[in-house]
Amino acid sequence: MGTFSELGRIAGAFLRLGVICFGGPVAHLGYFHDEFVRRRCWLDEAVYSDLVALCQALPGPSSSQVAFGLGMRRAGVAGGLVASVCFLLPSAVLMVLFALGVGRVGDLKSVGWLHGLKLAAVAVVAQAVWGMGKRLCPDRARMSLCLAAAGTVLLAPSAPAQVAVLAAGAIAGWLLYRREPAEGTSGAGLGRNHLWAAGTLIAFAVLLVGLPVAARSGGQRAVAAFDSFFRAGSLVFGGGHVVLPLLRAEVVPAHWVSDEAFLAGYGAAQAVPGPLFTFAAYLGTLMGAGAGAWLMGAWCLVAIFLPGWMLVGGTLPFWNLLRGRPAVRACLLGANAAVVGILVAALYNPVWTQAVRGGRDAAAALVAFALLSLWRTPPWLVVALAAAAGQWLLG
Repeated sequence: MGTFSELGRIAGAFLRLGVICFGGPVAHLGYFHDEFVRRRCWLDEAVYSDLVALCQALPGPSSSQVAFGLGMRRAGVAGGLVASVCFLLPSAVLMVLFALGVGRVGDLKSVGWLHGLKLAAVAVVAQAVWGMGKRLCPDRARMSLCLAAAGTVLLAPSAPAQVAVLAAGAIAGWLLYRREPAEGTSGAGLGRNHLWAAGTLIAFAVLLVGLPVAARSGGQRAVAAFDSFFRAGSLVFGGGHVVLPLLRAEVVPAHWVSDEAFLAGYGAAQAVPGPLFTFAAYLGTLMGAGAGAWLMGAWCLVAIFLPGWMLVGGTLPFWNLLRGRPAVRACLLGANAAVVGILVAALYNPVWTQAVRGGRDAAAALVAFALLSLWRTPPWLVVALAAAAGQWLLG
């Protein structure tokens, strides 16, 4: 357990990063490397690389999980929690405030700047599909897995179908790639408390299985919401953008949030620093009621980040052993290809179908995509320009 002074240093470092870390998880990892490997020398290159590899292999928000791992190495579980909470806090506060503003608007279909945020979401998801496809589907077999996953999810748009597609992708990856050698490890130890770690993984499994049962039997909305967001945080492989279809499948069919509000918030999430998973704070606040709506936002925020924290804390001591197994790597290759397919399906429905109403909207989305992908325009600026374009298109 870290001392209060050490926890204070962790809090200060990650709160500052939470304010300045724009650009998505890849950019966040660059900020972390510069801050903690080069400037503060909290760990060396080999250990940092192993930590990043672990968090990219696990479901959940990779940059937030790296933050948890960095804090945990420095000051135990308390350090991990302090690092993660401080990193996500600025973004979460902004998303809660945005949700409170959207809640006062009323009919979102006629609000121009919110329509522009939905067009920004088209560009952002298209960029994610493009980048992830090149990285995770470089051969014919994985591209075929991707397209099969997309077709399946489009034909059966539901959360169980997405889970089944991920499982099928992992099995296919094992069948196709299990004989290929896995990457070596640095040999750097990332943790030694195996008993505590095993208990954390067991607790994660109990929650993953038990929360749906409690949600169905209790009938309480807070339990059902915690179950939905916990499950989404447990199943998101491949980056924060993949949370889009998983969360929509949970909150829109249940009529907790409308499609218009969902996509508007997703677009706004691109303009704030920190992890994209703070989108959960926005959704939860819209699901809440009255002056305490932000409490539901905080509840959903904890639910979506908790699986990532538990998985990193529980897997960290075993990572060197797991990473050396070809079967583990093979399953991840297949699952990641399926993830790209899920995101392809989401790009069409709901992102494109809800945002693009005609040729002018399509042109605006294409311009936003070009600014992001070709001209490397900062996402917050693209979002602001898209909001202005939406106001002009509906004005």
